[in-house]
Amino acid sequence: MTETVEESTLPLRVQRIDDVALGVKAFEMAHADGLPLPPAQAGAHIELQLPGGLARSYSLLNAPGETQRYVIAVHRTPDSAGGSRHMHESLNVGDALVASAPRNHFALDEAARHTCLIAGGIGITPLLSMAHRMNATGQSWELHVCARTPAHAAFADEVRALAAAGANASCHFHFDQVPGGQPLDIDALVRSQPDDVHFYCCGPTGMLAGFEAATAHCAQRRHVEYFAAKAEAAVAGGFSVELARSRLTLEVPPGRSILDVVLDAGIAVATSCREGICGSCETRILEGEADHRDALLSPEEQALNQSMMICCSGARSRKLVLDL
Repeated sequence: MTETVEESTLPLRVQRIDDVALGVKAFEMAHADGLPLPPAQAGAHIELQLPGGLARSYSLLNAPGETQRYVIAVHRTPDSAGGSRHMHESLNVGDALVASAPRNHFALDEAARHTCLIAGGIGITPLLSMAHRMNATGQSWELHVCARTPAHAAFADEVRALAAAGANASCHFHFDQVPGGQPLDIDALVRSQPDDVHFYCCGPTGMLAGFEAATAHCAQRRHVEYFAAKAEAAVAGGFSVELARSRLTLEVPPGRSILDVVLDAGIAVATSCREGICGSCETRILEGEADHRDALLSPEEQALNQSMMICCSGARSRKLVLDL
């Protein structure tokens, strides 16, 4: 069975590791052969291949356009399936890694008059790259950092320096586990902003749900990035998938995803997260109606029914015809 499609990969070498907050390490990596790295846009991520067949996506936090290094940060999660545990416990300066070229499902709108960024914990990482970019272009922005305590807030000094260097920029910290501390009232923040502001949020699933509720009236101006599955995968089964290019028709039984069935048939499909958050397995729909469960496509894009993440989404129709 083929697990992934061969894609262009980058050989990296770790050249620096720093503790940047409680339970958070930053990793600076360069091309293993000393070559320039592909430039990345603000909000982009890379996918690292880790031992045991694990693939994990991490946002790039350094300034977009840098080609001598990639910088990521990893939170050591207590229930780690192996990714963050390996990064924290086993990775050392000088070690080699293989990564994908940068991908971006969380792009910055550079035409916005003003941008409001909201970070929860490790969700600061893609927003840092956005702040770098907006300082370079002279855009107006504000960043709200939410953490339990100051010790949990990664890159706080860098955030303050970026805000101080911006032409029209500010930063605000919200610590909810310090005396007198209060969580950020996202609904009130959104209501206080003019009706042309673009909002970006990255953080824990609960925060993102609150953010989406608060910005329901301006969905065209909100941008969200999930680090975990947004909804349970569709595994009810009971439908067929026709693979147009492969000339195969496959039945999807209960308990199995479309991706599982396609891979079992020997069809090569790029895959990583299997939770609908990385976009690797996005597949064009030629016919039928998908049951979308991903965290990447907007409600409008899901309604268009032009593509789907086959790792987690299913079918509302008896048959789907896919461009595979």
